[in-house]
Amino acid sequence: MKDSRIILEGKKFKLTIERLCHELIENHADFEDTCLIGVQPRGVLFAEHIHQELSRITETKSILYGKLDVTFYRDDFRRREKPLVANSTEIDFLVDGRKVILVDDVLYTGRTIRAALDALQHYGRPLKVELLSLVDRRFNRHLPIQSDYIGITVDAVDEAYVEVRWADKKNGKHKIFIYDSNFDKS
Repeated sequence: MKDSRIILEGKKFKLTIERLCHELIENHADFEDTCLIGVQPRGVLFAEHIHQELSRITETKSILYGKLDVTFYRDDFRRREKPLVANSTEIDFLVDGRKVILVDDVLYTGRTIRAALDALQHYGRPLKVELLSLVDRRFNRHLPIQSDYIGITVDAVDEAYVEVRWADKKNGKHKIFIYDSNFDKS
């Protein structure tokens, strides 16, 4: 694609995932009172990789994991030109009294995470909420929200676009791209 560059891929991408998992293990040990919740849609793809890697490293399959849709909790959902299509929320446990790790791919303005905090309240009152972001666009925040765990920090102008592409059958590598301000997301 025009005017783009890769900012993370290959072995460095894999090491970033492993490092984040080790940081989580360092702070949450056996995850007995901790759960992972991926923010739909793109945070879920990242959360699934984190959950799989944590399960592999800790040799346990009992880490609670859920998916949270924030579509109708966003402050801009009525301002869209097209009707929004919600994703599924799949949380089959209460977060009441648990430590919750919200997982999203890119932290940009903070509005998605604010919506996730609102939506999370339907599942109980967490003991603590932490944020895990693969990419932190640290100079573009609209709300006072910050990541507790960061894969990579990107300093980009407001008009730039950061995209995480997960490997699939066509594309064998995970990559993070940054596009210049002329990039058309549609």
